[in-house]
Amino acid sequence: MYKQFVKPLLFLLSPERAHKLTLKLFRFGLNIPIVSSILQSSYTFNHKNLERTIMGLTFPNPVGLAAGFDKDGKYIDLLPHMGFGFVEIGTVTPKPQPGNPQPRLFRLPADRGLINRMGFNNEGVEAMVERLKNHDSGKVIVGGNIGKNKVTPNEEAQKDYEICFEALFPLVDYFVVNVSSPNTPGLRELQEKEPLTKLLNTLQNLNKAKEAPKPILLKIAPDLTNEQLDDILEIVKDTDINGIIATNTTISREGLTTPTDSIGAGGLSGDPLREHSTEIISYLRKNGHPDMVIIGVGGISSPEAALEKLEAGADLIQVYSGMIYEGPGLMKRINKGILKVKTA
Repeated sequence: MYKQFVKPLLFLLSPERAHKLTLKLFRFGLNIPIVSSILQSSYTFNHKNLERTIMGLTFPNPVGLAAGFDKDGKYIDLLPHMGFGFVEIGTVTPKPQPGNPQPRLFRLPADRGLINRMGFNNEGVEAMVERLKNHDSGKVIVGGNIGKNKVTPNEEAQKDYEICFEALFPLVDYFVVNVSSPNTPGLRELQEKEPLTKLLNTLQNLNKAKEAPKPILLKIAPDLTNEQLDDILEIVKDTDINGIIATNTTISREGLTTPTDSIGAGGLSGDPLREHSTEIISYLRKNGHPDMVIIGVGGISSPEAALEKLEAGADLIQVYSGMIYEGPGLMKRINKGILKVKTA
C-alpha cells in the first residue's frame, strides 16, 4: 500500500514536510485502538531468534533506526511500532541551532538515494534531556548521537561533546560520537588521528569514572582511505571504545543517474552507498580486533542488502533512506529475511 498510494502523495511534498506529516499521522493512528492494532501487526515482527546481546544490551532485533531521522528524540515511543529493535536519536549539539538554509534535503528517485545538508539542525541537548525524562525507558534501546555546534571551533569541540555526553548519560543506552557529517564545516577534520584520539580518550575517561559506563561507538565517513581506516582501528583499540558505525553519508557523486549540479553540497545516502559501505564493513571486520562492535548502515533497502551487511561482519544494522523508498514495512521484511536465513 505504501508504494502504490502513500509514497506518490508524500513525494508531492518537500522531503522535510513529508517527514513531519508521516510521523504526525503515524502518531495519530497509534492513538486509535483499532488502527493501532492494524499498524503494529503490519509493521512489527518479533521472534526470540532475532534477539542479539551486544555491548551488554539485549536488542529484540538487529534492525535499528539511523541517526538523523529523529534528531530531537520526539518520536522514540513511536518508532518501535515500525519494527525497529533500537533507535538512535540526534545528532544533538549543546546549543540549539537551525541548521543550514532550506532546501537542504533532496530525493534522487532514479538512484533511490537522498542528498542532505541539514547541518545538525536540532533544539539542543537541554530540550532533548527534558523529552527523555518523560520517555518510558526500557521500552526501546536508545542511542545518543552527539556532535558539536557549527560556531564552535574545532580546537574547542571537545567541550561540546563533553556537555552532550554528561547531559545524556543517565538517559540513553549507548553513545555515538559523530565526527563524520560532511555538513558542518571542518567537522571531518576531527577524524584525524591526533584530535580523534584526544576526543575519545576524554569521553572514555568521563565514562569510566561512572558507576556503570555506557558503550561508546564512533561513526565514520565512507570517504576514508584504507590507511585512514587503519588509523581508526588503532584509535578504537587504544581508546577502548566499543566499536564503529559504518558509515555516514558520502560526498562522492560517482555512478549517479540523477544530475546533481543544481543540488549542490551535501551527503549522499541510500542505494548508491550500499556496495561501498559493505566493503568498509568487511575491511573493518577483517582488520579490527575480534570483539569490536560494528553497526552497518548505508543502502539498506531490502532483506538482501541487510544480509550483505551482516555477512560482511556487522553485528547490527541501521536503516534510514531505504525506509523513505520502501515504507515502514521494510523493517518487518528485513527481520523475516534474517530469521529465514538464521533458521535455514
